Amino acid sequence: MASVEREVVNIMKSCGLEVILTLPCDKIKNLLALIPSSFKEIPLTREENGVGIAAGLYMAGKKPALMIQSTGIGNSLNVLASLNQTYNIPLPILASWRGVYKEAIPAQVFFGKRLPAILDAAEIPYVAIGSTGDLELIKKSINLSFRSNTPLVVLLSPRLWEPTEKYSSPEFTMKERHYDITYHSHIPEATHTRLEMIKGIVPYLKDRIVVSNIGIPSKELYAALDQDTNFYMLGSLGLASSIGQGLAMGQEKEVITLDGDGSILMNPNVLASVAQEKPKNLTIICFDNGAHGSTGNQQTFANRMDLELLAKAYGIENTVKASTPSELLKALDTKCEGPRFIHAIILAKNADVPNIPLSPVQIKERLMAAISRKF
Repeated sequence: MASVEREVVNIMKSCGLEVILTLPCDKIKNLLALIPSSFKEIPLTREENGVGIAAGLYMAGKKPALMIQSTGIGNSLNVLASLNQTYNIPLPILASWRGVYKEAIPAQVFFGKRLPAILDAAEIPYVAIGSTGDLELIKKSINLSFRSNTPLVVLLSPRLWEPTEKYSSPEFTMKERHYDITYHSHIPEATHTRLEMIKGIVPYLKDRIVVSNIGIPSKELYAALDQDTNFYMLGSLGLASSIGQGLAMGQEKEVITLDGDGSILMNPNVLASVAQEKPKNLTIICFDNGAHGSTGNQQTFANRMDLELLAKAYGIENTVKASTPSELLKALDTKCEGPRFIHAIILAKNADVPNIPLSPVQIKERLMAAISRKF
């Protein structure tokens, strides 16, 4: 394997990186081939999902990084702003910089050439690596990201890999598989509000790590049970269970995510990742009111589908429904190996609860302190 790629991996190791979340790019295929043998790799299906998982890993005490194509930065700009920059969560992003050097794909050029200006406008620091003489900047950038609690992009020019050894594509054959599902769906009528359901499971949530979905669900959790092991989301719709996955993979305590139908449908990629990585200590509660409750009860597609079946289709085996607080508490108390998905049917009604009197940084810091102190 080419020496430049190995040198980059050695630099990453010297920075103490532990988990690399990846999406492929042809220009860095030799580099990507070295990742599984040197780090814990989490393959992704969407960049934003990886940003959420990485945030959870960091808050659990790990040092993650993303390795993606530069186009994925465009997909992730809002998440980097509303999660990483808002809560001061670091994230080194090693990005294969497309569209600027010997680019054969026209669709890469427009965004690639403008990427530095876009990062400047978003106040996301970056560094461009164009030759082996610049490699030391990778180490400085990764360390700066963690020291300054900021996302930081390392743009890796394809020029860096010239000359490189020929790539040997891994060979594999899709094996025969069998899936046997007997499933008879019945979605009961909603009879309880989300706040009533949350209050009903307070005894189970105490002293566990809880990630609550953006908006009113977080305010309702705060009203029902505020504790230093709660992570209240203030932005980044769709990433509640992504953050929960990272927290679960980064430490051993059980993590409960209070997610929602609108959030899950915005980022079903998390179900695929959870099914693939199988964190045994993760429980996803999907509160399904068939609406985007925090923005005026606009209906979601959940009115015409079964989210428990969706979780099963992605490969999550332990699933169940609940429509009352007692049913939800019983589901949580039932001992089974995770990951678990609980489809909780609720009324499309929000409680009149006050705002959370904590800053984003306070929310993050007290959770991290609790994890390091208690677990």
